[in-house]
Amino acid sequence: MFLLIGCKKSDKKSLYTIGFSQCIGSDLWRRNMLDEMRMELSLHPGVNFVYADANGNSAKQVEQVKSMLNEGIDLLIISPNEAQPLTGIVEQAYNKGIPVIVIDRKTASASYTAYVGADNYQVGKLAGEYMNTMLKGRGNIVEVMGLPGSSPAIERQRGFYEAISRYRGIHIIKQVYGDWLKDSAEKQLIQIEPALRTADALFAHNDVMALGSREVLERLGLRKKINILGVDALPGNGGGLQMVSAGKLNASLVYPTGGKEAIMTAFRILNKESFSRETILQSFVIDSANVQLMKLQWGKISSQQKDIERQQVLLAEQREIYNNQQLVLNIIVITLVLAIVFGGLAFYSLTENRKINKSLGAKNNEILNQRNQLIEMSARAEAATEAKLNFFTNISHEFRTPLTLILSPVEEMIQSEKISHLAGKQLKLIHKNIFRLLRLVNQLIDYRKIEYDKQQISVSRNNLVSFVRDILESFQHNALKRNISLSLISKEQAIMVWFDADLLDKVFFNLIANALKFTNDGGRIQLILNLREDMIEIAVQDNGIGMEPGEAAHVFEQFYQADNGMGRGSGLGLSLSKEIVSLHFGTIKVSSKKWQGTTFTISLPLENKHQPHPLPNAADSNKLSIAERVKIYTTDLEENAKPASTEAFLAPKEHSVLIIEDNTDLLNYLGEKLGKSYEVFLADNGSAGLSEAFQNIPDIIIADVMLPGVSGKAIAETLKTDMRTSHIPIILLTAQVSMEQQIDGIKSMADAYMTKPFNYAHLQATVKNLIGNRLILKEHFTSEVSHGTLPVSKTLDKKFINDFSGIVEQNLANENLNVDEICKTLNISRVQLYRKVKALLGCSVTDYILNRRLKKAKYLLLNEAYSIAEITYMVGFSSPNYFSTVFKTKYSCTPSEFKKQHS
Repeated sequence: MFLLIGCKKSDKKSLYTIGFSQCIGSDLWRRNMLDEMRMELSLHPGVNFVYADANGNSAKQVEQVKSMLNEGIDLLIISPNEAQPLTGIVEQAYNKGIPVIVIDRKTASASYTAYVGADNYQVGKLAGEYMNTMLKGRGNIVEVMGLPGSSPAIERQRGFYEAISRYRGIHIIKQVYGDWLKDSAEKQLIQIEPALRTADALFAHNDVMALGSREVLERLGLRKKINILGVDALPGNGGGLQMVSAGKLNASLVYPTGGKEAIMTAFRILNKESFSRETILQSFVIDSANVQLMKLQWGKISSQQKDIERQQVLLAEQREIYNNQQLVLNIIVITLVLAIVFGGLAFYSLTENRKINKSLGAKNNEILNQRNQLIEMSARAEAATEAKLNFFTNISHEFRTPLTLILSPVEEMIQSEKISHLAGKQLKLIHKNIFRLLRLVNQLIDYRKIEYDKQQISVSRNNLVSFVRDILESFQHNALKRNISLSLISKEQAIMVWFDADLLDKVFFNLIANALKFTNDGGRIQLILNLREDMIEIAVQDNGIGMEPGEAAHVFEQFYQADNGMGRGSGLGLSLSKEIVSLHFGTIKVSSKKWQGTTFTISLPLENKHQPHPLPNAADSNKLSIAERVKIYTTDLEENAKPASTEAFLAPKEHSVLIIEDNTDLLNYLGEKLGKSYEVFLADNGSAGLSEAFQNIPDIIIADVMLPGVSGKAIAETLKTDMRTSHIPIILLTAQVSMEQQIDGIKSMADAYMTKPFNYAHLQATVKNLIGNRLILKEHFTSEVSHGTLPVSKTLDKKFINDFSGIVEQNLANENLNVDEICKTLNISRVQLYRKVKALLGCSVTDYILNRRLKKAKYLLLNEAYSIAEITYMVGFSSPNYFSTVFKTKYSCTPSEFKKQHS
């Protein structure tokens, strides 16, 4: 901690520039010292006051003093935080003839002009005597000291100890160092909790540490037991006076800052007046008896200082007014000239404004015309939209006729044993997808009717329990095949509800079909019916994969499809279900937890809120048609749980294909077709596809773009930027047919981009072509190069080959070169290295090294004058005999014979 002031005389005889670098004690103590100095400086007009802060750094304080000495100051005031580090620079200033005032604490030598400060020894002694009075001659004391090694801490402790030692009934039981800081004092006191519990009083070397001590005692429940004495008793918010007044401290010793006395001494020295070399400031105790009086005195002093500052401000304002009046005449003249100019400009502006108003009127008329045109265009757009929707509805209806004509012959062919034997699997696939198309068409038509035609429903009073049970029975076959428990729970055997059976069954079809789709084998699905006063609640509950909160919040939105990894739909089923329930004056809501299950809850009114003349009971007539209508939902659930097995495709094939497709039927179809020519690996989601790619390193990958987990584009980018798989060609399949989407697919580094529906022969030819191109590239990589290096390329594959061949070429003479050293240099595993080299070069790592050594040997035999023994060791063979044997095996002649034949 230190305070630094420099005074520099200006050109005027009576004017000084005072530099002030400060960092003493607490923030409040420093602020009070600065306020005292400013109060005293206010009595010396014309003095320039410069402030700086050294932030408790002795080295920085030394640099500040050096800077002031270089600027030619007339006086230096300094309060060293540490005596020894500042002694040298103080002596240097003193020896140059610059007066030096040491404030608050001294340096290690007597080379200074004056000292201003309190006697810390007397402060400590006074504290000891007051402590005896407060404890009435008996008690235990804990002492919280300042910074170790600082002169105030040493002298205060010495005075306090000598005063206490005279009283036999008072003992200092514990001493800790708080470094003048509140936090440090608290940490030290926490560590001596047992001693605090036996103490009667606490003496802190400053009020900051005293406040920290009070907070520690309060936390330990010792507030009333222990009296606290501090040092400083500073005025102002947060000062010692306020602490004593508020009862946080029992008493505090006044420790004057010396700011006022230092400035007074400085001006006596500068004005060649007599001064005292040692100005010792007096201290006294502030407690409850005199604290209010001290606060009143300080308030009066502060008020007087504010009056002085206010008078100085008024003088400055008067001086400013006087200076401004000198400019009044000039300003008046200029104002008159400007008034004439601005008058002319105003007349010109008025003329222009009239022109602008006319232009705005014309534009306003134009905007009105455009608005009328927009209204007319909006009406046309609505008519066009209605026409499009009518076309949309009509074309959807027209889809049903060709679908029916396709469905009937396919069902007849399936029943024919001869045709079923030849193409039964393909016919079942067609049959299944016809029903899927039929469901989509039905949903589109229902969507048009409900959303735009505001379809009216025809309700009848039916037994909801038997209605739901009939629907549930239609799904039992599919549930049993997957060992899923599908049950109805109802306390009532009959619950009569008003509903439209032809519409409400679609709601249950959708909910039960979705529950079966997203519930794992061996799971549970329950339909629970509960009566709630005038409402009936139907809960469709499963323990399937569930949904994230973000997905559940959007499931009833039109065309929304959650990325749940279990197939895809139209995004209309749940939206239509909500509209149908709303038409019945009911509500539907969903609650779901990921991997725990989903519950859809439908609430319907028991009373009739529909047309005044309801239709007769229609439940019986509806019962016969449920089995037919449910087909379009149950057919889609057939064989939908697991992807096709790859066991049928495990016969050894020269090349392998990885197929990544979330549609099980398409995955099985492609696997079966391509399995005739290639070894096939299958994956039904993006994450599994990446795992298969890294594990098996196939020759080519076919992937759908829209995949659960990781998209096809992300798979392509990941594999193409990985050294292990960058060489593998990738074909992306997608239903995104726009040119922008196709360009985006190619940008994802895919080798080919095919839109659905695609021609299988086209796909097969593309696969064959890409594998063929990869073989051509492999031949390029393994072609004869005289020095065993490959041309520089920007592709990841050629970079790998360049790095690999470069390592081999640099180590051809190293007979100990092995696969492990190459793997360590390239930072890949042995398996990855073998697969990569095999895929790109068509040979093993060992064969490649041997071939490169023999090619290098051929080059040296033909172009250099080395002996065969020298060449043996230059290409990494352990002995000439072994070299000759390997060379002859490769080229059908020994090295000597080869050299003679070509010399």
